[in-house]
Amino acid sequence: MVAIAYTVAFDGVEARLVEVQCSVTAGLPGFGIVGLPDKSVSEARERVRAAFDALSIAMPSRRVTVNLSPADLPKEGSHFDLPIALAVLAALEILPAEALARTVALGELALDGRLSPVAGALPAAMAAAEDGRALIVPRACGPEAAWVGAVPVFAPRNLREAVDHLIDKAPLPRAAPGEMAPAARGNDLSEVRGQERARRVIEIAAAGRHHLLMIGPPGASKSMLATRLPGILPPLTPAEALETSVIHSVAGLLSDGGISRSAPFCQPHHTASMAAMVGGGRNARPGQASLAHNGVLFLDELPEFERRVIDALREPIETGEIHVSRANAHICYPARFLLVAAANPCRCGETADAGKPCPRAPRCQSDYLGRISGPMMDRFDLRIDMPQVSYEELALPPSGESSETVAARVAAARALQTRRFADHPHARVNADASGRLLEEIAPLDAECRTLLGCAAERLGLTPRGYHRILRAARTIADLDASAAIRKPHLAEALCYRLPFGRPD
Repeated sequence: MVAIAYTVAFDGVEARLVEVQCSVTAGLPGFGIVGLPDKSVSEARERVRAAFDALSIAMPSRRVTVNLSPADLPKEGSHFDLPIALAVLAALEILPAEALARTVALGELALDGRLSPVAGALPAAMAAAEDGRALIVPRACGPEAAWVGAVPVFAPRNLREAVDHLIDKAPLPRAAPGEMAPAARGNDLSEVRGQERARRVIEIAAAGRHHLLMIGPPGASKSMLATRLPGILPPLTPAEALETSVIHSVAGLLSDGGISRSAPFCQPHHTASMAAMVGGGRNARPGQASLAHNGVLFLDELPEFERRVIDALREPIETGEIHVSRANAHICYPARFLLVAAANPCRCGETADAGKPCPRAPRCQSDYLGRISGPMMDRFDLRIDMPQVSYEELALPPSGESSETVAARVAAARALQTRRFADHPHARVNADASGRLLEEIAPLDAECRTLLGCAAERLGLTPRGYHRILRAARTIADLDASAAIRKPHLAEALCYRLPFGRPD
């Protein structure tokens, strides 16, 4: 007899249905697992044996073979423990085969039969819903999986409860969705002293999701501004919250089954490796760029990152996706983020200090900022020089607008863009517009065309730079509630593309 249970294998953020086939045949006693299992899946046989002993179930003195189909799909993770155990129990005629036919299961078994939480419950629930099956997950994963709503989710604490549920001895109640994670209350934008121009740029970046590079001496409030950016971003839409939560679920980062509508904020250290930034490693897990999907990726001390790590972000900046290629897998992760970067003007940080000039200027600055490649620099829509904050400004009481006030303007600009791109599924904000769509949303009158033509010639704009100026100008006009791009809007956008160290 061949018994079949169902589970999932993860291909990026997609959960693919897997048949767990179990056969008990005559021959030397043994327990084999085939179908491209990794080490953690192969070790499931020992955890299953121990869990059966805890339930006083003896493994048969026969040959037990488990096949994970499709056999050419790599299987990774400890979540295969539970479906393997259920398939073996069905092969031993302890569980009815029809109960497993309408159920997807995943969970890691402890040696005493307890079910430990696993990553990926949310995409697994989505796959089960598409296939019209119920889902069994560990108790800790139930609130997360229940967010899908379209699938019955049952969350036993141990293998015995799962078995009793499947034989209708003690049916489990359906799991309830977890609490919506509260919005993170960060520090307020009003706490930033001075830097009015930088505050304005932060607002523009948030309104149109424009990538931003800030360069200034140490202590110029670059990091302070960047960490306050999530506080002025609008809440994620339900679709965006689900997209983001699926990635965090695959990475095992959803806590207590809570889904948040706050935009994620990721700040990797400058020692981050390529795999940590764009994803990869042994199991090709999502990296910081994907975890920042629909949120902010902040790279402090940008020139200190490895150049190849920085340049690896060039593709997702343009496409909103990251492709991780390995010898046995090709995985695509979503990565549509707002990139905010900060850097000192030179290694010593004293180039901009008139009282303590850099002894190696201008070579120190050119060498340091030269670590950022030209193509990468060209991908920043907004670039700004930030001066040092004076003592007089520090001594004054806070005078800037609060995050709540700025967030209201950002939300109004985003609402305009939502209506504008309602018929364009591949564009959500102005930063997504390109080609003919950009020409439609950002037409220029004769005066603006003359200004942009002069600036393009003087600054040596690339076609990419030209289009990014148009997008930024469109966002500035949206913040001004203007249907058309006027000369002041375009002039302001041009100010944020000037070479560093050049007076406006």
